Amino acid sequence: MPSSKLSRHSYHHGDLANALTGAALELARAGGPEAVVLREAARQIGVSATAAYRHFNSREDLIHAVKDCALTELAERMQQELEATAAADDTVEALAARMRALGHGYISFALEKPGLFRTAFHHSEPMTGRQGMDPLETAPFQMLMRILDRLVELGAIDPQRRPYLGMFAWATAHGVADLLLDGPLRNFPPEVQRAAVQHALDATVAGILAR
Repeated sequence: MPSSKLSRHSYHHGDLANALTGAALELARAGGPEAVVLREAARQIGVSATAAYRHFNSREDLIHAVKDCALTELAERMQQELEATAAADDTVEALAARMRALGHGYISFALEKPGLFRTAFHHSEPMTGRQGMDPLETAPFQMLMRILDRLVELGAIDPQRRPYLGMFAWATAHGVADLLLDGPLRNFPPEVQRAAVQHALDATVAGILAR
């Protein structure tokens, strides 16, 4: 990951956009979406705001670049949880364990990197000349969708129940993460927080697999 203390020589010629994105990513890591400012990212790497605006038309464009990076890190954290499970086969029980692992990875990322988590889901206007990001097409959501599709193939989920199950699982994990970060659960003892996460994930998986 790029350091927040960057110099004029910390990027190669023609790679200014990536250098600005890296600096902005560090700003988000430290302070969330409100800290992502194009002029500050330019200052961090020692270039003028005019040079920065040649690559990003607005702060919103820079935010979108940072959101992409944050979502990539989120997907990597979720993948780590998947790899830590012993559920490598394609049984219903193994897929259920993988769903729980994805939820743990999602919530753990939020708690470990709150600035990036808040930035990843920060409401922002679409990039200049482009449509807004479809959250259902992002890597973290697609990881969940593949498991749900496989459960349908195995007959564990009725195809008629399949629509919106992904949103249901996502809403639960995101809601718990938000309650732990910015809601009343942040004041609870760690053991209560861990129990709340586990019960929420267990209930979500049970609901998805309910006949």
